[in-house]
Amino acid sequence: MTTTVSIILLVAINLGLLWLMMAAPIGQRTITLRRQLPHDPKRLRQAIRPQGNLVDWSPDITAVRHGQSEGMPDGQMEMSMRYPDRRGQPVRRLYVVDERIDDEGGYAATSRIVADSTLANSFWNRFHDDRRIEPTQGGAVVTFSQSDHYRGLAFYLFRFFAMRREMAALEGWLATGKRYERSLFTHPLTQIALATISTLMLWPFFGLTENGLAISILLTLVIILHELGHIIAYRAFGHERVMLIFVPMLGGIAVGGRPYRSRFEIATCALMGAGVSAFLVPILVLAYNLSSFRTGILPFALHMPSALLLLILGAFNLLNLLPMSRFDGGQVVRQVFPGRRMQILSSFILTMIVLLVGYEINIPVPALMAGLAIITLVSLIGFRTNVMRDELEPMNAAERLMAGFGLYSAVAIHSYAVVNACQMIFR
Repeated sequence: MTTTVSIILLVAINLGLLWLMMAAPIGQRTITLRRQLPHDPKRLRQAIRPQGNLVDWSPDITAVRHGQSEGMPDGQMEMSMRYPDRRGQPVRRLYVVDERIDDEGGYAATSRIVADSTLANSFWNRFHDDRRIEPTQGGAVVTFSQSDHYRGLAFYLFRFFAMRREMAALEGWLATGKRYERSLFTHPLTQIALATISTLMLWPFFGLTENGLAISILLTLVIILHELGHIIAYRAFGHERVMLIFVPMLGGIAVGGRPYRSRFEIATCALMGAGVSAFLVPILVLAYNLSSFRTGILPFALHMPSALLLLILGAFNLLNLLPMSRFDGGQVVRQVFPGRRMQILSSFILTMIVLLVGYEINIPVPALMAGLAIITLVSLIGFRTNVMRDELEPMNAAERLMAGFGLYSAVAIHSYAVVNACQMIFR
């Protein structure tokens, strides 16, 4: 398999996975978890009822208000969540609950969300949560299920793992009486393992050789550096908890600790992935020049690896700046240019720059045309987004100028990196 075919195949697989994770029409689905627990059904009922011990064990809930004594109508309850809204206050959700209790310890409850302090009510139109306890000999069967309409597999998987975490928290609290805080998926060792798996999955695309493994490792390092840029931006905007999650084949995802407050915050956090990487471009160029036989200031062993890293760094970030919906470039364009016409014009300019870079490094014209078709197709794919309850703070003229200038500066720097790296490696 040639290098060009491998790259085309890798890009096609990534775009297909992106569509599957973010846009595939999954439809209405129900996630169900069932456990048989050796505990008294009445104790279990007290644990999972809204009026019970939710605050003591739930990994997501910090407070519950219910009943007329709290100023709430019968059948309604308000939960304060552990994660913050865009102002740093706990997210609050108003539920309508229908409970059914029998004398033998059986219990069933259906909950619907009718108000949310962060998301628009329309986001929860098709969501409902069911909890059941069925007494058995020596204990009870506990069933958690949630039903919602999904577009893209990512949110479905998020809900699935969140429910597993909740069930594990319940079992841990029942066994020890303490809050169970374990979250294996977000543990640093888990993410290191996922990064390693991703590196090994990418290896065949570059050839099952030492050089192919080196390219795969360098690509993983570039992804980590890119996501580190996003994390730096999140922390600068006051996000207290930030996570880096590795998804094999798709790369990494930096997750902020709260919803965005402003369009400038969205644009800056999206842009900083490529922005921080851009600072490495002159360093790699300098390392290449200082490690040649002619200068000999740095060891010659750094000569070609610095050029290869420059190529991978530039190419990855340049592709990420394309004006497609879930790419960083698309995020920035939508915030900087509020009008549809300016978004289309800016997207056209960005795409032409990337195609000209491809032409400059001698990518065949048919491949460039195929790339243009793919970019156009992916740009037309709609992605479900969380409909926020409140409008984002708009950009002022100075912020729009800064973000727009930063976008085109990042594109220019990484274009320079790709062109010069190809000259270093292939001349």
